[in-house]
Amino acid sequence: MAISKAKKNEKVKLLAAELSTSTTAIIGTFKGLTASKDFDLRKKIRAAGGQYHVVKNKLAAISSEGTKVEAALQGLKGVSAVAYTSGDPVALAKTLSDWVKENSEFTFKLGIVDGKVITVPEITALANLPGKEELFSKLLFLINSPAQRLATVINATGRNLAVVVNQAVEQGKLPAA
Repeated sequence: MAISKAKKNEKVKLLAAELSTSTTAIIGTFKGLTASKDFDLRKKIRAAGGQYHVVKNKLAAISSEGTKVEAALQGLKGVSAVAYTSGDPVALAKTLSDWVKENSEFTFKLGIVDGKVITVPEITALANLPGKEELFSKLLFLINSPAQRLATVINATGRNLAVVVNQAVEQGKLPAA
């Protein structure tokens, strides 16, 4: 069924508004994807902070004009689906990669991160990077580590003195209290 020009313009404006704030997009294609699997994919992408749309190639190209993801959405061929986010690109790539491992109906075409077009192997490499939370926890550990060591050294003096006094009392060199 053909879509009216007004409906197409409305879809273009809606997608353009969403893409204008996006910094990351991963484009893929699918064949034989069931409605339940599509629903599952959309749910997982939303949980990762992203959005997912199956788009007409021409409408995607028009919608992306002037956005950071424009380079990825120009000249698409075949069935295309775009997952995009303005948040953590690693979380989106991890979510999609994990889902693709279980569902062979979906394959990657290309992606874009902060204006740079990335290939399928680069999407896989992006998915293998540690996530934002993991990086923050490692950074906090590194920041906290010197203070923790300092506290251990400061406490060691008092603890060592107590051990020496206790041993002296046990050996009878000092009178017990």
